[in-house]
Amino acid sequence: MSLVAYPDRTLQRPAYLVFTDVDETLITRKSMFDFLQFQLTRRYGDEGEARYRLVLERLRAQAAAGSPREDVNRAYYRLYAGEDVAEMSALGEQWFAERSAEPDFFIPSTVSALLRHRAAGAELALVSGSFAPCLVPIARRVGAAYTLGTEALVEAGRYTGEVRRPMIGAAKRAAVLDLIAAHRGIEAADCFAFGDHLSDLPMLECVGHPRVVGGDPELIRELDRRPATVPGCAVACWSMGAEACDHECL
Repeated sequence: MSLVAYPDRTLQRPAYLVFTDVDETLITRKSMFDFLQFQLTRRYGDEGEARYRLVLERLRAQAAAGSPREDVNRAYYRLYAGEDVAEMSALGEQWFAERSAEPDFFIPSTVSALLRHRAAGAELALVSGSFAPCLVPIARRVGAAYTLGTEALVEAGRYTGEVRRPMIGAAKRAAVLDLIAAHRGIEAADCFAFGDHLSDLPMLECVGHPRVVGGDPELIRELDRRPATVPGCAVACWSMGAEACDHECL
């Protein structure tokens, strides 16, 4: 788990915590693959694009063959073995500066909800299978105090190609509960979480206010089995978009 508190602002005791998945929940892209394509083409041009296509095909084939998402996540990070951490961080900043200038990079309803929670005294945490070069600039933009991402292991300033634990599924739940436990006086029942995929279910289930982004019917069915936090407001209400919800539940 990578836990980052930003030193450029003083963290106050939050009223509650808000956790959000990143890819296709907060941003429209799959950050790991978008960044991989960006950094390979930025460094190697057409050759980098060809390398990206080969890697993408291989990882997709691994997933199609039934490999767990955690194994595909590990395979992705092996691509970074030997890469300089500082160089990847700088490329991450360049990636974010370029991509975030595009009008469809962020999902507006999620950003609006997160900003309202911050205004209400919450602290935000990004929870993602992605890693620091992608997550740190996104966290800075939305004012997230913490990133709970896949921690790529480092030796002598370079990535080893291994990770401590893919931040997927049950690992997200454990990271969320650990961060809540680190904040005395905050209960999981008072916290919010946003996700778009069934793999986010363990994280969404462990807080009192789960929110589905994008309307995944399977994820909505699983969460709708729980009693609604706000009377008359189902989980599906949020998934329809903030403008579809008449309740103060976002």
